[in-house]
Amino acid sequence: MKNRSWAFLAGGLLVALLLAGVVSNYASSHPDGLDSSLLKGCTVDADDNIVGGSCPAQQARDHELADSPLADYGVRGVRNSFVSTGLSGVLGVLVTFAIGAGGFWLLRRRGGTPTDGDAPTPTPAEGDAATSRAGTAS
Repeated sequence: MKNRSWAFLAGGLLVALLLAGVVSNYASSHPDGLDSSLLKGCTVDADDNIVGGSCPAQQARDHELADSPLADYGVRGVRNSFVSTGLSGVLGVLVTFAIGAGGFWLLRRRGGTPTDGDAPTPTPAEGDAATSRAGTAS
């Protein structure tokens, strides 16, 4: 790969890491419209706990992966929420980048597209006008 391609790739990765690690902490704490629409008809307290009424959110259960290390946009075991959220974003970017890079590496290794040096030279088809003229001229 050319040096410009590596620089572009590294720059994109750096921007993604910066956004995931720092800027993600300043995102809204209530970004999901689905959550708010599921709470219609219920009374909620300051911590978004349902205290009365009737709404679809009352039937909600924890996800199967609610106890995973990166659940709820944080890293389990890290007490500082700013660091926890930033670290989970950085880990997510790195894992996604690794999976994408590995996929492209596998595709390239399988010989998906030939490079300039690997391209076969075309052979003239039988009955081609250029071939028949070359054959009659000699």
